[in-house]
Amino acid sequence: MALRLAEASGAEIINADALQVYRDLRILSARPSPEEEARAPHHLFGVADAADGWTVGRWLRTALAVLDDIRARGRPAIVVGGTGLYFRALTRGLADIPSVPATVQHEVDARFDTLGEAVFRDQLRAADPVAEARIASNDRQRLTRALAVAEATGRPLSAWQADTRPALPADAWRAVVLDPPRDALHVRCDARLELMMDQGAVEEAAALTDRGLEDRLPAMKAVGLRELAAYARGETSRAQALAAAQAATRQYAKRQTTWFRNQTPDWPRVTATEMEDQWHALAPALTASDSRAI
Repeated sequence: MALRLAEASGAEIINADALQVYRDLRILSARPSPEEEARAPHHLFGVADAADGWTVGRWLRTALAVLDDIRARGRPAIVVGGTGLYFRALTRGLADIPSVPATVQHEVDARFDTLGEAVFRDQLRAADPVAEARIASNDRQRLTRALAVAEATGRPLSAWQADTRPALPADAWRAVVLDPPRDALHVRCDARLELMMDQGAVEEAAALTDRGLEDRLPAMKAVGLRELAAYARGETSRAQALAAAQAATRQYAKRQTTWFRNQTPDWPRVTATEMEDQWHALAPALTASDSRAI
């Protein structure tokens, strides 16, 4: 959809997917193909090594510089992807949170492993009830980050986040969420995983895990990476790895859908599943005077 819109409007495309920034994850992150990238200018796709963990703040600074460059050339921009925190940073702002010492983050990570999520949440609730309430189940990274910030800075993460300004003026953008029915989405997820395996996702997963990078790095949390790497090592069958990766993808899609529903309730939705139907629904969503959109 972003490609079609770019071709129709002369826009340039900026990646807002946290895993598509990594060169090592073209297949597992469903990054645009070289042929697709040739159809319109693309930015922030495959620009980082997996060992170089990007944060939301780093993405935001880089994306704003790209947006300024595109604007200077008199062209529109399309920001596309599924990482909600990137869109939140653009449209609501990003808190200027002091760096958390590695020793504090490691200690909090170890505490999560020792206590388990339920007890850990009790500790986070005492330190930052707002953050605890809005972080979804099984989101270890955000849970440990929130408690580490509270303990390292003496101020709740939610308080830092509340003290922010949008990176983009409210009248400078429009937004739309592609929100197909869950059953149809799950069918697409399952089919995508089979296609990924046929295209070399197993080999990609094996190559990445063979590097011995730290598990905490964002690239090492790619959905399906663990399951496909286990198959590459001979620890499971192809059918088992595929089923496990499909299940993990469906669970992620559910969390993603829930996040956008809760965080962007005023953004218009396109619920169609077929390309032509989506295209006809997209134009009104992006031009309606009361809508916001990227």
